[in-house]
Amino acid sequence: MTDQRRAAHRVADAAPMEPVPAQPDRRARRTIATTTDYAEAERIVDQLSDRGFPVERVAIVGHDLQVVEQVVGRMTWGRAALNGALSGALPGALVGWIFGLFSWVDPLIAALRLALYGLVIGAVLGAIAGLVLYGLQRGRRDFASVPLMRPTRYEVVVDPEVADQALRLLGTGR
Repeated sequence: MTDQRRAAHRVADAAPMEPVPAQPDRRARRTIATTTDYAEAERIVDQLSDRGFPVERVAIVGHDLQVVEQVVGRMTWGRAALNGALSGALPGALVGWIFGLFSWVDPLIAALRLALYGLVIGAVLGAIAGLVLYGLQRGRRDFASVPLMRPTRYEVVVDPEVADQALRLLGTGR
């Protein structure tokens, strides 16, 4: 290392480091609104944003989570096979496409052809797996459902330093 580079290195080392700004304590936030509707909480934050409020200091907090399982239909042998085929087709096509890309002669045609083969083989194997899994349940769960998790209420919270400003902008301040 040359003397000039050593001197530049020492100067860079001697430079004072800039202090890292402290993050506000997120647990000490103040609630400025409570609602049972998420769209309403979004509207409140949007209203603050439209009025120039620093929205990076806002959070929407969901409380009291509920699990709601929406039943979407009866599970039959045909539906089990179809669900399995659909869940196996895409991974099969993806694997076939990737293998086809390694063809030296014509990678595009090989990739498409192997993707089609993978789609068919994945659908068949997925259908078989769906039927086996449905059969192993022995009628204990003859319905299909979609689980959802949702809060029962939402709070719009802000950092304490700007809470009064947010309340004034919303017209609910003192």
